[in-house]
Amino acid sequence: MSKLIRKEHNTNIIIYHIVCPAKYRRTVITTEVDKALKDVCAGIEARYEIRFLEIGAEKDHVHFLVQSVPTYSPSKIV
Repeated sequence: MSKLIRKEHNTNIIIYHIVCPAKYRRTVITTEVDKALKDVCAGIEARYEIRFLEIGAEKDHVHFLVQSVPTYSPSKIV
């Protein structure tokens, strides 16, 4: 579950739901691709103030539930 992000002068809880479809909705997301996506997301969490609450992969698209600080715009997160 999400937690409050506390900074020096504010406290916030911003959660984004991002859906990334495959080109032409082709079936390309396999278990290997899913594992690689989760590894990449773990690396992003270590470098930035972004936390992936959930990552759900279907055969033709991926759902990300992302929590971040307000200084990162949704387009910057994507």
